[in-house]
Amino acid sequence: MTDQPDYKSTVFLPVTDFPMKAGLAQKEPAILARWEAMDLYGKLRERRKGRTRFILHDGPPYANGDIHMGHAMNKVLKDIIVRSQSLLGKDAPYVPGWDCHGLPIEWKIEEEYRKKKQNKDEVPAQEFRAQCRAYADKWVGVQKEQFKRLGVMGDWDDPYLTMKFDAEATIVGELLKFAESGQLYRGAKPVMWSPVEKTALAEAEVEYEDIVSTQIDVAFEIVEAPNAPELVGAHAVIWTTTPWTIPVNQALAYGPEVEYRLYQIGVAADTAPGVDVFNDPTVQALKGRKVLLANSNVLKGEFEERLRRYWPGACLNDLGDWTGKGSQLAGTVARHPMHALGGFFAKSRPFLAGDFVTTDAGTGLVHMAPDHGEDDFALCKAHGINPVFAVEGDGKYREDWLWLGGQGSVINAKFVSKDGPICTDLREAGGLLAASDDFRHSYPHSWRSKAKIIFRCTPQWFIPMDKPQDGVPVDVDGSFLPTPVIVGNGPTLRDVALDAIAHTRWVPERSTNRIRSMVEGRPDWVISRQRAWGVPIALYVHRKSGEYLVDNAVNSRIIEALKQGGADAWFGADHQALLGPDYDLADYEVVNDILDVWFDSGSTHAFTVEARYGDDVRADLYLEGSDQHRGWFQSSLLESCGTRGRAPYDAVLTHGFALDGQGRKMSKSLGNVVDPLKVIAESGSDILRVWVASTDYFDDVRIGKEVLAGSSDAYRKLRNTFRYLLGALSDFSEEEKLPVSQMPELERYMLHLLAELDAELRGVVDKAADNENWLEFSRYTRALMDFANSDLSAFFFDIRKDCLYCDAKSDPRRRAYRTVLDTLFHALVRYAAPIIPFTAEEVWQSRFPNEEESVHFLEWPEVDRHWVNHGLGEKWAEIRDQRDQVNEAIEPLRREKIVRSSLEADVAMGELVPVGDVDFAEVAIVARVEMGVGDGIIVKPSQWHKCGRCWRLLPEVKEDGALCDRCDEVLKA
Repeated sequence: MTDQPDYKSTVFLPVTDFPMKAGLAQKEPAILARWEAMDLYGKLRERRKGRTRFILHDGPPYANGDIHMGHAMNKVLKDIIVRSQSLLGKDAPYVPGWDCHGLPIEWKIEEEYRKKKQNKDEVPAQEFRAQCRAYADKWVGVQKEQFKRLGVMGDWDDPYLTMKFDAEATIVGELLKFAESGQLYRGAKPVMWSPVEKTALAEAEVEYEDIVSTQIDVAFEIVEAPNAPELVGAHAVIWTTTPWTIPVNQALAYGPEVEYRLYQIGVAADTAPGVDVFNDPTVQALKGRKVLLANSNVLKGEFEERLRRYWPGACLNDLGDWTGKGSQLAGTVARHPMHALGGFFAKSRPFLAGDFVTTDAGTGLVHMAPDHGEDDFALCKAHGINPVFAVEGDGKYREDWLWLGGQGSVINAKFVSKDGPICTDLREAGGLLAASDDFRHSYPHSWRSKAKIIFRCTPQWFIPMDKPQDGVPVDVDGSFLPTPVIVGNGPTLRDVALDAIAHTRWVPERSTNRIRSMVEGRPDWVISRQRAWGVPIALYVHRKSGEYLVDNAVNSRIIEALKQGGADAWFGADHQALLGPDYDLADYEVVNDILDVWFDSGSTHAFTVEARYGDDVRADLYLEGSDQHRGWFQSSLLESCGTRGRAPYDAVLTHGFALDGQGRKMSKSLGNVVDPLKVIAESGSDILRVWVASTDYFDDVRIGKEVLAGSSDAYRKLRNTFRYLLGALSDFSEEEKLPVSQMPELERYMLHLLAELDAELRGVVDKAADNENWLEFSRYTRALMDFANSDLSAFFFDIRKDCLYCDAKSDPRRRAYRTVLDTLFHALVRYAAPIIPFTAEEVWQSRFPNEEESVHFLEWPEVDRHWVNHGLGEKWAEIRDQRDQVNEAIEPLRREKIVRSSLEADVAMGELVPVGDVDFAEVAIVARVEMGVGDGIIVKPSQWHKCGRCWRLLPEVKEDGALCDRCDEVLKA
């Protein structure tokens, strides 16, 4: 046949302007601008008003620098959850917030001072705080725009800031609740202290790094031993990796059940002839010296090794003079190796029994410096030995200290090294037995300055964890009244918190163990800081009694003052006016410490959730990284339990950290930082969001070029699914819809799959489903992507493209197909909206353009549960499996170009497929299928001719290019 007609114009091809190429980086800002212009967030609040509320309370990032990948991951995940809850029809507000006080911002301002060679201490405190406020305000503005660019929808016009005056007033109000209920005390005990930043630190502000320290063995001469007189004149040996604590030593600790033994320092038999390691007059006294340490071959061997490395040729001889239990050391007294200095150093050093003393390392004896260790402090306090506060806030010994006064800092490696002044003086005094700068161990550092920290005893304010609680106060109309709220689930703050943990849902469930163990073992909460930029500990302490003032009227005046003027209203206050006529300022000390920033952020539920939604309202969900078990999750828990007797949240989700493509921590020094802003500028936010939603974020996740390429590919496939749907539904109308009962089996099967998908996705989103996969959006995203790719593009669309292109527009099969496509469109665009909000908006507006409407106003699709048909599902699962086998059998012929497409293949199948009235040739997209013929699957080229319009090979087509009966009828109509 020649001059065959061109039937292309008669085929009903998809028609759409929706582009295949996304161009997200260029398109998203315009969509974002449209959302802002139409006040999308505000209108959504209006439409959801009165609905069940879902509150995800935002954990405040620090207002300091550009956002990083961790920020992006966290905010996107929150936005996905908030949008999905809104999709359920809930009122799901999102109030972003920022942590604005504290060291990171002070540190930045001080850096600017140092560049200008200014001394921060010479700048008026109010001026310094104003600069900190301006710095924080600047970065709030910068980060706000960066978070918005991620597609995060929220109340950006009214975020919460811990530095807003109302917030500062509420934080002080929360502090005063603790004060009024007796859950506050001031005491001197060792706390983690940063000499660089000159302030106490919370555990959450500390990170551990491996370092190499100086280790020393020091001899304390025993001068009294009532239960073991043989020990008098011998030297007790202690081992420490903090040589700087020796100048503050006040006692020695022993283990009551540990066995101790006397040894003698001598010259090893294998020492080279003529060599006397003790010929130095300053250490001559070491030769023959008896030393006391634990009777442990391991510890003895380790000490002898350290001794020999410091004094080559020295050894430790076992004379068998004395062996005894630690309990025999009771009453024993030693003297400090620097006793010749007199004063503090001339005082005797008692031996104290300590249950914490072990033979795991060291010598079995521990030197006690109550200023610089928790065990030291507790043991010495029990024996009436008090701290001496020898080390100042900057890490230097105070000027009047007899030994090394004014010197330091104690975290300076050279100062504490084996050649530094501490070791040099000890050596000259005959007290240094060994020293080396080679001890590798993990040590705490400030996560801000990266400098080493110390334990330092200073007067601080604490919230006790184990003080019995009779009740907590309530806030009645803004006036703090001592109305008791009996805490029924635990007598102490620790007990209340542990009970609250048990009644909170933790996602993933394993995170429960982490928060529980941290609360079980944590010390009292140190809430005071000796800095300038923060919320004041607004208390008055009576100079004689030492008690802080508790007065409702005074407290109300304090809070009102802070509402009007913020923290400066306290630091620059007329304190007599705040105290009122009933008290004399001369009788009171004004506390000028500031609060731990974790108390600030731990109080955000009060001035954000409760202030906006009601006093009895708590958040449905907190969501942050796993490090917040010791940070925000815990501080919020303790603050709320101490003031309300319950947790501030119903559920907590923990996610991991973003690592590079090789699973390494991102670091500028490694050059492996993946900048989210760069990813957005190059690929668009929706690509980044697909990555977040696809990851198993309960653990650490990886991101790099290859990972992002995979996210881009997944996004592209989903976009193409929407593009096909838009094209296939270009002229669809309500009149075309067909009832499900009149649909072919394939369409009913697809509705069955949609219903199953809907149930799976809803289980991830809807807490009411009580699904173990709640908030596991990697499962959600994977199911959605698999459905679009495998069930739709590779199966349903593939089979029905012939029907769409070539059936008559009024044909029931085509109408059924397009009816299902319309159902799929409405479902999929809603399912995808929380994950890819920009693209979902583009898709929706492409089909239903309306400047006043948005896809994000829509609610969860209506999916009929009656569509579920398990029998149909099982049948079609077998059909699909057989279809895959047929395609696999056709592929070799396609590669050999025996057939150009599956349409040109005839298939003979030995096994019968339970297809019923299903046209399996249509399902397999082949020319013909013969059932029950031969063994296995046999494929050969079809001898039938090809229809010139639909390209199917059919028996009625007499020659290639002629029309099949169907196409002929369509054209005639």
